[in-house]
Amino acid sequence: MKIYEHHPHPHIETRKKRAPKPKVAQAGPVARFNAFLGERITQGVGTMWCAYAFAILACISLPAAIQAGTSALISWIAQTFLQLVLLSIIMVGQKVEGAAADVRADDTYKDAEAILHEALEIQKHLEAQDALLQGLIEALPTPPAPRGISAEKA
Repeated sequence: MKIYEHHPHPHIETRKKRAPKPKVAQAGPVARFNAFLGERITQGVGTMWCAYAFAILACISLPAAIQAGTSALISWIAQTFLQLVLLSIIMVGQKVEGAAADVRADDTYKDAEAILHEALEIQKHLEAQDALLQGLIEALPTPPAPRGISAEKA
């Protein structure tokens, strides 16, 4: 008689067959090209060097904006400087945050894998204890029936 029978979660077998995939697969050649081109442009624009270049480019038109008056200067700040320069700076920040999130996600995956391993080891330990306890129970002599009660009633 077994005290407990372990039934592993179905996801455990699925997880063993595949590792986490960091990139999303693209369907066709056009989608792959678009993803490649978009990634390259994003890598180029999302650098501080690009932000510096955009800041220099924006500053070229600053004297004309100043001469044109307050309205043109405000327009230059909002539409030229902020959009050009902040675009790259925000992309750099997102890249840094994304890398940190990737590290956290990888650590979480490894933690979950370690916890699963430990749980399986505990399961093996409990099975070994169950087998030992079952052996001890079977080795015990059958206790005699209490006095005054026949064996049939007990």
